[in-house]
Amino acid sequence: MPTTTWNRHHVLTLADFTKAEYNTVLQTAASFQEVLSRRTKKVPSLQGQVVANLFFEASTRTRSSFELAAKRLSADTLNFTSATSSITKGETILDTAKTYLAMGTDIMVIRHREAGVPQAIATEMDRLGVKVSVLNAGDGQHEHPSQALLDLFTICSVINPENPRLELLKNKKIAIVGDILHSRVARSNIWSLTASGAQVHLAAPPTLLPQLFADYVKDDGVGKCEREKIANSQSKIQNRNLFIHWELEPALKNADFVMTLRLQKERMTGHLLPSLREYHQMFGITCTKLQLCQPNVKVLHPGPVNRGVEISSDLMDDPEFSLIQAQVTSGVAVRMALLYLIGSGKS
Repeated sequence: MPTTTWNRHHVLTLADFTKAEYNTVLQTAASFQEVLSRRTKKVPSLQGQVVANLFFEASTRTRSSFELAAKRLSADTLNFTSATSSITKGETILDTAKTYLAMGTDIMVIRHREAGVPQAIATEMDRLGVKVSVLNAGDGQHEHPSQALLDLFTICSVINPENPRLELLKNKKIAIVGDILHSRVARSNIWSLTASGAQVHLAAPPTLLPQLFADYVKDDGVGKCEREKIANSQSKIQNRNLFIHWELEPALKNADFVMTLRLQKERMTGHLLPSLREYHQMFGITCTKLQLCQPNVKVLHPGPVNRGVEISSDLMDDPEFSLIQAQVTSGVAVRMALLYLIGSGKS
């Protein structure tokens, strides 16, 4: 395991992650990836601790991944589902969190459809003076830190499986394509990938690319965009290699990695797209379109996937290009790393 000191009590956002913290997560995940390849896949790192997965929103990959990660670390797990909980009887979210606190929970993994809920629970735990850590497993359209970290680990592991680290991505071109407006995954990935020195290119129809990103991207000479300064965001996003495109081709040209995002139709309140067929024609990723990229380009998708919309089925299942299953596998190791790092000081 890395010997770097870890001082972060909660993991709520990647906006303030340091390069040292990124590398600590990557190196720790690499160690656990090796553990997961053994016949005996358990380690006693969090034995005696309780990890509560409080998922107020439906999830398959993230929830299962966190549960398995906790069990691989020998922690006891509690799983919460809002549909069968006292939430349906009027109990507040904070009261639910306090109930799990009273059961001896050490780490709370929170997922909610509203932005800011994990932060609110973390603030309440801190106010109570308890040593409970909170891990954001996705909140509204805000962030999804563990997904971005597993994406980062997956990409770095392709470049150097033995020593994945942040600096491997310096000057690499990474295209993020799709429903960026509604994507918490995109927001977290922008923080992590630009921190590495990669050139991050966002591509989407104008209706799915929020003005927040358009205001602070650099103009690469391909497409002009109007910029209005928003003081709260400028200090964070400035000096990062972030570009936007309202067409797919300039984003894919010479790209080393392509990340396509799900169209989150459940979050769309207006008619943002003419049709799914037209979207696939213009922004769907196919083998033919990948010819614009580097010859060894790799494709990622955080899932779940709308086959034939964001990505063609043949490309999704092509092991030469697709890293989608590798992302799922990486997710367990990365979430083990996060649980271990915030939980190791509690033993």
